[in-house]
Amino acid sequence: MQMAKMGEGSIENYRLRLENASSYGEVWEIVKDAVAYSLNKRRVGMMLFLDDLPIQLGAYHPIGTNNIILNRLLVQAVESSTKSKRVVNALIYNLLLHEYLHALGYVSELKVRQLVYHVTRECFGEDHIATAIAKHSPWALLKSIPITSINPSERVIEIVKDFEKTDQKYIV
Repeated sequence: MQMAKMGEGSIENYRLRLENASSYGEVWEIVKDAVAYSLNKRRVGMMLFLDDLPIQLGAYHPIGTNNIILNRLLVQAVESSTKSKRVVNALIYNLLLHEYLHALGYVSELKVRQLVYHVTRECFGEDHIATAIAKHSPWALLKSIPITSINPSERVIEIVKDFEKTDQKYIV
């Protein structure tokens, strides 16, 4: 089944949606739409968990699951250093996109990094912060943060409620 491509102005649409996103679920919808637009692929039923991971790890997708685990410490470090919702949303977009591509079956880290840049550039344009993060890695945002002082805490892993909206009706 061929997914329809959006018309002209889709770059502005993606930019506006990311700029205005106020939840992980809203950023996630942008990720899924961008992949459907650029790669003609989609997967539903994903769940997001937040955990305090080593700062060198942005997120991960355990192969064979519907789970993405996002590094809560990394997101909070960037939030506290930048105070820009636009930058934080672009970071979250990149991390979720990377793991979503793994969930779609792309195993090679090199291939996934290339696809993150390809999808992001196609949907946001070359001059957007999301594309810059895709090109230079999320850790470029941490240059001014003393990351040696950031250590995983003892907080419990947290599930993000209402992460993925679905039209599926379940009988329990």
